[in-house]
Amino acid sequence: MGLAYVIIPARYGASRFPGKPLAILAGKPLICHVAERALKARGVELVAVATDDERIAAAARGGGARAVMTGPAATGTDRVAQAARQLSPRPEVVVNLQGDEPLIEPAAIEALLTAMSDPAVKMATLARPLAEGELERPQVVKVVCAANGDALYFSRAAIPHRRAGGTSPMARAHVGIYAFREPFLQEFAALAPGRLEQEESLEQLRALEHGHRIRVVETQYGGFGVDTPEDLERARAMLARA
Repeated sequence: MGLAYVIIPARYGASRFPGKPLAILAGKPLICHVAERALKARGVELVAVATDDERIAAAARGGGARAVMTGPAATGTDRVAQAARQLSPRPEVVVNLQGDEPLIEPAAIEALLTAMSDPAVKMATLARPLAEGELERPQVVKVVCAANGDALYFSRAAIPHRRAGGTSPMARAHVGIYAFREPFLQEFAALAPGRLEQEESLEQLRALEHGHRIRVVETQYGGFGVDTPEDLERARAMLARA
């Protein structure tokens, strides 16, 4: 598979939670929790934080990550692609891990790297079983897959629709962590946004709309992104129970 890096995009000016990467959680900045957990994943050669803010860069270094300064970026994926171009040696596989996942399980990252050991896979992501009541929630993105595990479609709608009623046993919730072969990461970041991507507000649909495949890997990691100060309090409570 070659060199595998985890690159974490992090910016200061999140609209719903400004300064989020530096919010203190269990005595250290949020971004440190993400970096430290990523460093525990087997097969990861380097963890880097891609940011345009020196305060976040300093905090990332404190968590054992390399800080990579980037310019303006439309999305986190664009920021990750910028950072990958600056790293030497260049990675062969890049895991794009969001900077607001302080409870990320190293095993989830390892599952993505296992998928990337197949040379035919250019991009991979995770899915988990749906919890009760999640099928109808647009905040929970659903994915349906082909028999070989490649994604057919991602949607905020309830897919697949079961004509007989109830929730299909094939229904899965998407967990928004991605692995890319580095050349495809650059190609993906350069693609024009697709119409379905814009309608669903789901960046991963860009790959499908342009005819590329995404391998989907099963995980038990539920995903927990800190989007608001209330989420931060929930993360504090979860860590206290761990």
